[in-house]
Amino acid sequence: MKRVTHIDDELLGAVTARAVDSPRRRMNHNFHQLEDAANRMLNAIEPDSYIRPHRHLTPPKDEGFLVLKGKGSCLIFDEQGTVTDVCTLDPLEGKWGVDIPAGVYHTILALDPNTVFYEVKPGPYVPASDKDFAPWAPLENTPEAVAYLEELRRIALAGGDAR
Repeated sequence: MKRVTHIDDELLGAVTARAVDSPRRRMNHNFHQLEDAANRMLNAIEPDSYIRPHRHLTPPKDEGFLVLKGKGSCLIFDEQGTVTDVCTLDPLEGKWGVDIPAGVYHTILALDPNTVFYEVKPGPYVPASDKDFAPWAPLENTPEAVAYLEELRRIALAGGDAR
């Protein structure tokens, strides 16, 4: 039987500490089982963590993010890799989240240390088909990815909300 989980400072602190210690500088805390119809999780991300732009097309899945702690940005791309929207996620500005339709290229990044998002998308989680990575985006753990992340951060900080 599943149990009630309190989303509080203690849990956010624990998942953030695991993210800081992780080589990828991010960590999920799943509330779901992999086979569940809805994937619900905390996603703690540090500013130097690169999440390769991707979309959820095969199968199509909408995805939503709410910022619980810190500050972040969700960047939206067209098919060629041009940033078309910058969604600031900052509770101090009343910018709580973003809902992304299936098939839209996106990435999320932390602008402050210890940033935690609540993420939800349809399940089940199948690693082989969960993400369709953007062919124009560098692979993780490459020098190109480090430079690209810095460019994305520059765009996020300069662009604010591009709507």
